[in-house]
Amino acid sequence: MPMIDVYAPAGAISDKHKLTQELAQTIMRWEKVPPIPFFTDNTAAFIHELPADAFSDAGGSSHHVRVQVTTNAGALDRDQQLGVVKDITALVAEAAGDPSLAERTWVSLTEAVPGGWGIAGHAYANDEIIQHVRSLLGKA
Repeated sequence: MPMIDVYAPAGAISDKHKLTQELAQTIMRWEKVPPIPFFTDNTAAFIHELPADAFSDAGGSSHHVRVQVTTNAGALDRDQQLGVVKDITALVAEAAGDPSLAERTWVSLTEAVPGGWGIAGHAYANDEIIQHVRSLLGKA
């Protein structure tokens, strides 16, 4: 159940709710998880708007977006990583109405350590997530 954090200049994204939903749906599609409440209710994106003076590249520009995607360990193979980064970058540029923003959108993929993923007060290890989902699908 990935968490996605988008850090963008204030005002860059006009329809934040649409973007966050599209980002969450995109990662679920790439992870190839079933659209059951365990995943749809626990895969989310957040927009963090920053004033222009709160960040800068080495050249002084503040017109960038940083996206941090956290998944459970091993959730994405190399093809999935490439697809997620490409799709997220395109969604951010589209949401900002600025195709050139794709060149200034940084996507960082991070894997939570087994047991480092908590939902409803339980720190799940990967095998526990798999077993829980199998039981939800009646395949335990």
